[in-house]
Amino acid sequence: MIALRTWSKLLVKPASFAPMAASLNKLPYSVASGFSKKRVGTHNGSFHCDEALGCFMIRLTDKFADAEVVRSRDHQVLDALDVVLDVGGVYDPSRDRYDHHQKGFNEVLGHGFTTKLSSAGLVYKHYGMEIIAKELQLEEGHPDVQRLFLAIYKSFMEAIDAIDNGINQYDTDQPPKYVNNTHLSSRVGRLNLDWTDPDQSSQKENEAFQHAMELAGGELMENVRFHARSWLPARSIVMDCLAARHEIDSSGEIMVLKKFCPWKLHLFELEEEMKIEPPIKYVLYEDERSKKWRVQAVAIAPDRFESRRPLPSSWRGLRDSELSNESGISGCVFVHMSGFIGGNDTYEGALAMAKAALRL
Repeated sequence: MIALRTWSKLLVKPASFAPMAASLNKLPYSVASGFSKKRVGTHNGSFHCDEALGCFMIRLTDKFADAEVVRSRDHQVLDALDVVLDVGGVYDPSRDRYDHHQKGFNEVLGHGFTTKLSSAGLVYKHYGMEIIAKELQLEEGHPDVQRLFLAIYKSFMEAIDAIDNGINQYDTDQPPKYVNNTHLSSRVGRLNLDWTDPDQSSQKENEAFQHAMELAGGELMENVRFHARSWLPARSIVMDCLAARHEIDSSGEIMVLKKFCPWKLHLFELEEEMKIEPPIKYVLYEDERSKKWRVQAVAIAPDRFESRRPLPSSWRGLRDSELSNESGISGCVFVHMSGFIGGNDTYEGALAMAKAALRL
């Protein structure tokens, strides 16, 4: 795969330097040759995850490779730049203007996604396929690039868009049961200069923004690489195992993973794509460490703990011989108190547990 571009090449121009750069830009090209690099603009002051990530992404493209970053709110400065993100009040991809704060802006990714885009989402919409294709060393039209483009938006980018646009994760007026400040947008936000820091200079602020770009961009690229090396192969495995489900049990509600892999998200997506009915209730797989078999109840949704059909209540919390006696199945190891997972010494035993659980 293509290596991530070297972050040490990043140059963030302090806002105080920007007017000089703008005036030089008006000179003949030969005179201003020292400033011939493309320049990407965003606002100065407090920063957020979306423009930090957007600036990182735009510099991975062929058009704006390693562009200098200029941070300013001066419209004369911004108008002279090659691309502007998260400031300026204009969304116009033909001029590479990607702001989302203006009245009437309601751009979404499409493909079934309805979350309003941030500046990062806008860059991803127009350049995400190129970035992914380069990382995978494939053509943009390759089906794996399209598949990853949508998967990465769903698993990574959409949350950044939603948080920046103030969109709640759940449709409820009830307060959250706990606070989560560990997500990427929060961590980028904490890189802003602290009010107790005696140095509040533009240079210090731009250094903090550089760290924000590195943090956000690093997580994006790791997400791309994870999907390429792990997510795509796992999807093929789950698809094959789903197709073979009736060979396992006539109900079609038990799936056996021939090789363990991340399967949960794939299962929900593939059930819909393949029109699986009835849905899968239990997934069997071998624990590679213990070499024992697990039977796991499928959750009602990817982000929920409740199972579609938990293992029987009379089994829950029991272990070993006590569980085997209660279930009438030899080799039982355990069933979790919630009924979401159980174990057996053998594949045959785990399958017997799943089949019995469907009947009880």
